Amino acid sequence: METAQIKKRAALLSISSNVILIISKFVVGIITGSVSIISEAVHSFSDLLAAILAYFSVKAASEPADVEHQFGHGKFEDLSGGIEGALILLAAGYIIYEAVEKLLGNVPSEFNTGVGIIVMFIAVIVNLIVSRHLFKVAHKTESIALLADAEHLRTDIYTSAGVLVGLVLIKFTGITLLDPIVAILIAFIIIKTGIKLCMTSVKNLLDTSLPEEERIIIKNIVNKYMPDEVIDILKLKTRKAGADRLIEFTLTVPDEMTIKSGHALCDRIEDDLAKEMNNAKVTIHLEPCDGKCPDCNSYHIDTFVCHKLKNK
Repeated sequence: METAQIKKRAALLSISSNVILIISKFVVGIITGSVSIISEAVHSFSDLLAAILAYFSVKAASEPADVEHQFGHGKFEDLSGGIEGALILLAAGYIIYEAVEKLLGNVPSEFNTGVGIIVMFIAVIVNLIVSRHLFKVAHKTESIALLADAEHLRTDIYTSAGVLVGLVLIKFTGITLLDPIVAILIAFIIIKTGIKLCMTSVKNLLDTSLPEEERIIIKNIVNKYMPDEVIDILKLKTRKAGADRLIEFTLTVPDEMTIKSGHALCDRIEDDLAKEMNNAKVTIHLEPCDGKCPDCNSYHIDTFVCHKLKNK
């Protein structure tokens, strides 16, 4: 529950900062007539929606398993991450549309850049502080919803910095055409982030297996118990639901192993996995060795003995 509270507080911090920045950017954008600042306000609005989604998704994901969701609610975070990625893409589309309209229409010959420079500088500093905190919490808790929110804010840093540079150039050169051009460049930057978030979310929702390096960790841990207690590992299945790593596999064990010994073996393996991998939810099925595997070549009168065990 402490982890859930940390994630909720981080999401609330993001919501608060976004509300303040959105109001500031919209007001300044309208006053100056700068399409790049208004585009940034739209981008920040998508950040706000992302922060709200992150808050409710981490809240829902922290709920314990129930009758309708017997495997827990971790997928809420994956769904939220996908929606947030889609919001980024929509925001990028709107920014491009507004910028092209400006280019094809009449770009103002001049506008007040001073107040815009101040607001965009403040936006860069605020988003830098908040995003760093969100990334820290997201990596610590493995929350894809908070990670998506942090990615939103990181793109906001880049785009706000881009607008800031554009306004400074306009101030010293007087070339107001730079304003919509900067806005279009900003849009292409955030499109990349949106696609990345959507792909990560879809992979988790489709139960894509854990990365190869994590599957190797699982096998290496089991290998420590070979050949003394484990003969083979079969049917390894992995997937991710929110921050949870769901791991299932079958262990072939000597047929003389008792239920008590088998249970203790599973407990030790689960403990080892928990030390190496965060939020590991492990299901282990034990199968007695039947003596039919190609590597087995010897029998006792009463019990089968695998040569891997005999020749240790």
